[in-house]
Amino acid sequence: MRLSDILSLAILGTCVLAQNGTTGLLGDAIAVTNNPIGKGAIAVLPKKPFFASGSLDGNVKGAVRATTGAKGKGVDFEVTFSNLPKEGGPFTYHLHVNPLDASGNCTNTLAHLDPFIRGEDPACNSTHPATCQVGDLSGKYGKITADPFKAKFHDDFTAMKEGPGSYFLNRSIVVHFANKTRITCANFTVLRCAGVNATSTTDGLCQDSSTPMPTDNNVTPFVGGAGTLPITGLALLPLVAVFLAF
Repeated sequence: MRLSDILSLAILGTCVLAQNGTTGLLGDAIAVTNNPIGKGAIAVLPKKPFFASGSLDGNVKGAVRATTGAKGKGVDFEVTFSNLPKEGGPFTYHLHVNPLDASGNCTNTLAHLDPFIRGEDPACNSTHPATCQVGDLSGKYGKITADPFKAKFHDDFTAMKEGPGSYFLNRSIVVHFANKTRITCANFTVLRCAGVNATSTTDGLCQDSSTPMPTDNNVTPFVGGAGTLPITGLALLPLVAVFLAF
């Protein structure tokens, strides 16, 4: 079989995956097993709303806390939201590719964190979270259906160590209406537990007492390659190797 034929078959297989839509162009999400032990981060929603119309009184209140899972496997999330709009639910929330910049414009956070290029449609199947977008937290673990809303869950596919596309601490969390309109957003701040100023918070997380918990968008925007992984010829190499063996 000629190399051109092999590449054509590989590209055809990629197109079938794209049409199927239940997994990414680069396959299912990969479980993260080497997150730094004891690492924590939090994204606190700002007082100033991005969406300032309708029945929203001020802004949605709450935070998304993240800590490394047991033995460095995945991430444990704790989510708390309140003061939600009176209409437009059930609300969703996702990790987005870009951090919130100084303008406070949630639109600038771009799309959901999706390093395996899965896309938003069809909707995430929560019984198979590996086939969902990495950043689609509410799709995998439940939408916001109450006020106040609280949830705790473990996600295998998010990274708290820089390097993989599923790393999210240089990114943002965005809360949406059911129609995908963005209500509010916030950046993540790493909680430090090293040094003489380390203290334990009431919810079991750690923070450096010399650095106050964030109450507004005071995280320096990340500059660099944050986002999805590019599709390159490398993704086709395993298929090429199989065909060449015949």
